[in-house]
Amino acid sequence: MRDTKESRLLLVLLIAIAFALITVDIRGGEDSPVDGARQAAASVFGPIENGVSGAVDPIGNAVTAVRESGDRHDRLAQLERENAALKAELGSDDRSRSRLKQLDKLLGVAGKGQYGIKGAQVIAIGAAQGFSWTITIDAGADDGIRRDMTVLNGDGLVGRVTTVGPSTATVLLASDPDFTVGTRMEAGDELGFASGQGDRPLRVELLNGKAEVKKGDRLVTFGSQADKPFVPGVPVGVVSRVDPSGGDLTRTLYVTPFVNFSKLDVVGVVVQSPKKDPRDTVLPAKPKPTPTPTVTVTVTPSAPAGGPDQQEQ
Repeated sequence: MRDTKESRLLLVLLIAIAFALITVDIRGGEDSPVDGARQAAASVFGPIENGVSGAVDPIGNAVTAVRESGDRHDRLAQLERENAALKAELGSDDRSRSRLKQLDKLLGVAGKGQYGIKGAQVIAIGAAQGFSWTITIDAGADDGIRRDMTVLNGDGLVGRVTTVGPSTATVLLASDPDFTVGTRMEAGDELGFASGQGDRPLRVELLNGKAEVKKGDRLVTFGSQADKPFVPGVPVGVVSRVDPSGGDLTRTLYVTPFVNFSKLDVVGVVVQSPKKDPRDTVLPAKPKPTPTPTVTVTVTPSAPAGGPDQQEQ
């Protein structure tokens, strides 16, 4: 429509009529003369409004979801933090229980052998240089630790102290290739020397080349002069292989250590030697063999075919 004087006059007239109808409708209330027209318009445009509303609501919901997503993200992050804290707490409890169990075993070994020990925890593995199999413990000179003291845990021989600081000490593990300890066979007097071989079994050279040894036999430390660096009776390991005797002056054994050197945590340094050699009393009890169940089958002879009457014939 062109912007002319007539069109402007028509627009003003329509606006005036609209205001008049609105005034009449308001004053008429429920008896408004335009109520019928309003209902007719509602019946025509109502479905259209519902459709538009249905199209707009998802958008509104999406906007609301985006608006609330920040709150949900913060809540999710909070739950994740709480979950991580609970896991850490449970892990800490598990570790505490594990350490208490190790300490209990350590005290049991110390009690059996009458060793005076100073408990310590492993705080580092390996040396600052070289390829030695060593650990660092959180006990040192201030705790009464001295060089060449025996170190053990609840399973057996761990190693010996080599370097001591005020609050820490370095322990050479029995698995180190430079480690050597005197040994004695369980329930006997066969002596030898065990040497570390890294992650392989200990190598033991028995002084008696004709010694009767078999797989499963166990060894303990023989002890050193003045009990340094080794006190007697500490469990060393179990024989896993015996080299055939070839008439040599010595006999070679391979021994699986009682101690798992890759899982060291709580250890004890022997600061007071036993008054007498504990011999084999510190060794763990041997596992009892599981009896093989036997089944007895009773066979009942069956009666001949044909029955009693036919048997008499």
